[in-house]
Amino acid sequence: MIHKAPVLPALSMLLALALAGCAASTAMRDAPADVQAVVEIATPPADWQVHDGQRVRITVPLVVSGNHRLGRDDSVVAAFGDRLRTPTEIALPGAEAAALAAANRVRSLTLVLPEKAAGHPRTWRGGGVLEGAEGELRLDADGPRLHLRDVEVLQPAARPAAPTVAGEVRLASLNLQNLFNGDGRGGGFPTERGARSPAGYQAQLARLVATLSSLDADVVALLELENDGYDADSSLAQLVAALDPQGLRWRFVDAGNGPGDNPIRVGIVYRADRVAPLGRPATLEAGTFGPLSRAPLAQAFRAGNGPAFVVVANHFKSKGCRDAAGADLDQGDGQACFNATRRASGEALRDWLAGDPTASGSDLVAVLGDLNAYAMEDPVRGFIDSGWHDALADADGGRPYTYVYDAQAGRLDHVLLSPALGGRLQDAAIWHSNADEAANVVDPAANDDEFPTGPWRASDHDPSLVGLRLRTR
Repeated sequence: MIHKAPVLPALSMLLALALAGCAASTAMRDAPADVQAVVEIATPPADWQVHDGQRVRITVPLVVSGNHRLGRDDSVVAAFGDRLRTPTEIALPGAEAAALAAANRVRSLTLVLPEKAAGHPRTWRGGGVLEGAEGELRLDADGPRLHLRDVEVLQPAARPAAPTVAGEVRLASLNLQNLFNGDGRGGGFPTERGARSPAGYQAQLARLVATLSSLDADVVALLELENDGYDADSSLAQLVAALDPQGLRWRFVDAGNGPGDNPIRVGIVYRADRVAPLGRPATLEAGTFGPLSRAPLAQAFRAGNGPAFVVVANHFKSKGCRDAAGADLDQGDGQACFNATRRASGEALRDWLAGDPTASGSDLVAVLGDLNAYAMEDPVRGFIDSGWHDALADADGGRPYTYVYDAQAGRLDHVLLSPALGGRLQDAAIWHSNADEAANVVDPAANDDEFPTGPWRASDHDPSLVGLRLRTR
């Protein structure tokens, strides 16, 4: 059962703070000229217009919530109080989500950085804290922008170590952010969606290998993988070869074709020294799958003498509105376009899995991947209402996120466990190696061979990791 977040009381508190800030601002405006040199603000004012053109000092800490514009105009989005969260991650679509979206706007302030500070994007990871922010306040069509004088009191967010989770079997999910390898023989660049050069591809591959090696999972669901077959020139085969050059441990699930005919597909890789596949993989290429949502891929496994379990890789239709029509148009409830398709995809997926498509006889099923839906949206709630378990709900101290969009953190990526498997969850974590990084630190599609080869910003989504206790005692 999903509990509603107390959104409206929080909004009331924020509005009260804003009114208090407005009163303080009015008093400052009416003060003598020599006092107006710097306007001090402790709460977001109800109307920033009164401070347009003034020298402003924020006397409370601001948290860095979004850095997606750092490479374009040297700006980041900061928030009064906690970092901004995606409304439909914690509030029901509709009025509750709209109220939280309004509260987020009240708490948001764009910081325009000095050139010397903008040139060090690692320091502007999401979650960093800036105290005593001071500069000239200007308003434009996007809202208030504080042009900072300096950033000497920035406390950058640290890059976290790779998580470890307890469990007999560890499952992970990772969006590869369009891993395309050209023709597989060094040519064929720029690619349709991924790297623009061989050097860009090799750097992207290195970061993904660093990520997967650090996660130490037994089975990994992969998303946004080039749909180019399974031979030695395929993106999937070359990823596994880079991950395990000696071919001693890692294998990939070979579905023969596809799955699906979308330019990107899902995939599954596994540690052959820890788990063994059972039977053939299964895929669903009917209804919403194929033309819209990517076709899912299911494979049964066994670890040692434990029970069979099924891993299902998924990637539902995105929220973009291109070609949306009818019920798939944006309904104005915070779920964006194609929500009807995503909801139908979830229903079809559950019905398909209930029929045991892998013929394993197991009801221990884990659905992993990018559902392009936040936790309180219809596609995810459909699983929860059907008795499935949200394995990541308690990660990050109960405030989990895998993706940052428009400076708001939420989960598009999920690990959902069937009713029979939910009670066997032992541990779960999200590695914030990607979503908090400034996008211009590394760009998988950039035509540049001077990339770091660590795991940072290997994708725009964070990887998820869960540990399961499969054997009953």
